[in-house]
Amino acid sequence: MNISVAIVEDNNDIRLALEQIVETADDYTFAGSCVSGEEALVKLPILNPKVVLMDIGLGGISGIEVVRELKASYPEILFMMCTIYDEDEKIFEALSAGANGYILKKTSPAKLLEGIKELIEGGAPMSSQIARKVVAAFQNKPAAVEDTTLDILSKREREILEMLSTGLLYKEISEKLSISAETVRKHVYHVYEKLHVSNRIEAVNKFFGRRSA
Repeated sequence: MNISVAIVEDNNDIRLALEQIVETADDYTFAGSCVSGEEALVKLPILNPKVVLMDIGLGGISGIEVVRELKASYPEILFMMCTIYDEDEKIFEALSAGANGYILKKTSPAKLLEGIKELIEGGAPMSSQIARKVVAAFQNKPAAVEDTTLDILSKREREILEMLSTGLLYKEISEKLSISAETVRKHVYHVYEKLHVSNRIEAVNKFFGRRSA
């Protein structure tokens, strides 16, 4: 079995390291690299790899947006997020966009190659830290989601949710409200928990959907 792998990574050193890992491994073929989300949208369909190692923070179009865009037209391409982010929001946003796996960049080369093979075999590889967060999220989420209204949100939680809907980052919200970014993060977590959603998009959709109902 020969697995073709493409890499989307804007950090030159990390990209070269990932290329070397793939090129020197048996049964893996390096299909090519992209240094930006914009390049990836054009080049990946041409390269047509079996697996893409996808960074999230690419400067312009994010890796998550690339996955969301390409997965709809090329469902056969398997996307492994390979990133420094282990934040709940990034994890669930990537998975809901269509990512097939999610590992951290500090993952060892052997584990990385195992993860790629697991993807091909139908698995959904995740770094242990990521898997624990996903499991915890599902354990805390009721099996049967009851109808809920925004009345269960506090005034501050609604305020933060409105700011999230405009695309503001946690840091920007914290500055506007004169609270710490960690406090913002905790409020967002409680919003997700109360609305039974797992990411910003679902929360905002539910928020505006309820308001217009």
